[in-house]
Amino acid sequence: MNQNPKIGITMRLEVETDRFYLGRDYSEAIQNFGAVPIHISLIPDRDYIANILESVDGILLPGSNTDVEPMRFGEESHQKFGRNVPVKDETDLLVLELAEEKQIPILAICFGMQILNVFRGGTLYQDIQSQIPNAYRHDQGVPLERNSHSLLIEEGTLINKITESCKIKVNSHHHQSVKDIGKYLRISARSKDGVIECIEDIRDGRFILGVQWHPELSWKFDRNSKSIFKVFVEECKK
Repeated sequence: MNQNPKIGITMRLEVETDRFYLGRDYSEAIQNFGAVPIHISLIPDRDYIANILESVDGILLPGSNTDVEPMRFGEESHQKFGRNVPVKDETDLLVLELAEEKQIPILAICFGMQILNVFRGGTLYQDIQSQIPNAYRHDQGVPLERNSHSLLIEEGTLINKITESCKIKVNSHHHQSVKDIGKYLRISARSKDGVIECIEDIRDGRFILGVQWHPELSWKFDRNSKSIFKVFVEECKK
């Protein structure tokens, strides 16, 4: 058993400066719970990604300040569609494809959850406020780590077992969300306005969890966020 699992984290692209980057919170959370973070550059080359995945025990797909290209789920761009960075979509999708072949544990956060659902053939709401009637505000602003709304969790799901609860509070930083669920996925939590906040793989022996909120911002003080990273790292040790 690997006592210090390596977890690959895909990066972002700062378009204005043409630089790869990643917020420190993801790596610090992973390292705190005993894993080694490995940054994955946004290079959508199969050989490069395959080599990276040979050396990691898990994948974390982080949030992003970009939107998934709507054509990838059969739609034209909505008026409120944001910025798209093609190499971000392409790299994350390639990572998901090769991780599926190797059955590597995956934790997908915010944009990561959305690209996971699209990879599995699901669709997205391109803008919550204009497409979901009576939706809450899901882009809370600062302070970023503040838990701003509650979730209702389905009993018997992975996130239910991790949090040991059917109702938790989370932060919220997104304007898109899952609409139609993808293959081999189930909805395991929603906010009270009906927005899908958590999805997970239904197949036995697979650890694939998508959360729409940002546990990397709140793990230092929030018990449920701690538990998500703790369980994910433990799964990557196997």
